[in-house]
Amino acid sequence: MKAHHDGSIRIKESEARRRFDDFEIGLARAALDADPRHVGALHMLGQALTRSGRHPEALEADLRLASLRPEDPVVFYNLACSYSQLMSLDAAFEALNRAFELGYNDYPYLLRDPDLKNLRDDLRFKKLLDRKWGKRQP
Repeated sequence: MKAHHDGSIRIKESEARRRFDDFEIGLARAALDADPRHVGALHMLGQALTRSGRHPEALEADLRLASLRPEDPVVFYNLACSYSQLMSLDAAFEALNRAFELGYNDYPYLLRDPDLKNLRDDLRFKKLLDRKWGKRQP
């Protein structure tokens, strides 16, 4: 943080992001204290923990979401991302396959999502895409 000649205080973007993530984590946890089944708070918590690199905690939030929203493809996609970040690749492939079964279809995003890099480096990734889209991959 720097004070400038005009009296304003500026912080680096990375510090601002960290503060925002910490704020969201605190807010989500407060909402979950009031209602442990608050889906929006769990989603916010999982996303903020992931951005903060707190992957074991993010996985816990994603698992809770999956139990509350067992038919939501985005929940299972995010669960696959959490497992991938933790190098639990078998579980990540299971979750991603479930996301596909439930209708997840954002093919371009999953090819560039940094959270799935560990899956993309595994030979099973192409096989999973071939089973989902075959030769007609978007």
